[in-house]
Amino acid sequence: MVYIFLLAASSLSLILYMYIEAHRNRVRLDTVKIDKLPGAFKNFKIFFISDIHRRTVTKNLLEKAGKADIVIIGGDLTEKGVPMARVEDNIKMLSKIGPVYFVWGNNDYDVDVTLLMNAITNNGAIILDNTSISIKRNYDVLDIAGINDLSFGKDRLEDAVLNCRSSCRILISHNPDISKKIKQEHQIRIVLSGHTHGGQIRLGPLGIAKRGGWYDEGYFKLLVSNGFGATHLPLRLGAPSEAHLITLG
Repeated sequence: MVYIFLLAASSLSLILYMYIEAHRNRVRLDTVKIDKLPGAFKNFKIFFISDIHRRTVTKNLLEKAGKADIVIIGGDLTEKGVPMARVEDNIKMLSKIGPVYFVWGNNDYDVDVTLLMNAITNNGAIILDNTSISIKRNYDVLDIAGINDLSFGKDRLEDAVLNCRSSCRILISHNPDISKKIKQEHQIRIVLSGHTHGGQIRLGPLGIAKRGGWYDEGYFKLLVSNGFGATHLPLRLGAPSEAHLITLG
C-alpha cells in the first residue's frame, strides 16, 4: 500500500513538474557572432518566439524580454481551437517589444487562413511569405528573409532571397529542415527555426525530434528553438519552453 502511495505521489510530482516546464516564461539570452555583419548592426537585438500554439503572451514574458529591434514569430502562432482574439492579443503584446514579423508554420494552416492573415496584418505585423525585408542603418543593410512552411511544400527559398541586398542574411523558417536546402551562394548567416519543440519530452539524449539549441552548419548557424508552447500534450521534460533574445555581435 505504501509503495502504491509513493508511486502515485511520484507520478503526480513528475506530471506537475512537466506542466511547469511547459508553461515557463523563459527567455534565453544569446549573443551570436556572424560573418559579414555590417558594423551598424553590431548589438542588433532580435526577439524570436516560435510555436506559441495555445499559450498566452504575458506581461511577465515582456519584462524578461525587454526591448528588441525586431520581433520574429517563427510559425505555429496558433492551432485549431484557439480563439482568434487570443492570437490578436498575443500580437499586440509582442509589438510592445518591437516591430513584429511572422512566418507560417504547419499548425497555422489548421485555422481559417484568411482570418489569421487579417489578425496578423490588422495588428501591425508583417508576414514574410517567401519574401524578405531590408533593414537600413546609416549606409548598412541587413536582410531578413522568411519562407513558408516545408511541411506542405510551400517553401520557396530562391524567391525569399531574390531581393536581398546584402551579403549578411538571416533566414526565418518554421522547420529547421530548410538547412538541407541552403547553399553557400545564398549568403545566409543565421537560420532561426522551431517546429520540433526540442523533442518536448526527452530522456537524456533520447527524444522524438531534434534537440533545441544552436548548431554550426559551416557557413551559417542554425537555431532550433524548443518553442514557447506545445500542441496536444501541454507537458515537457528535458526541453523546457523558451523564447530568445538574440544579440548580433
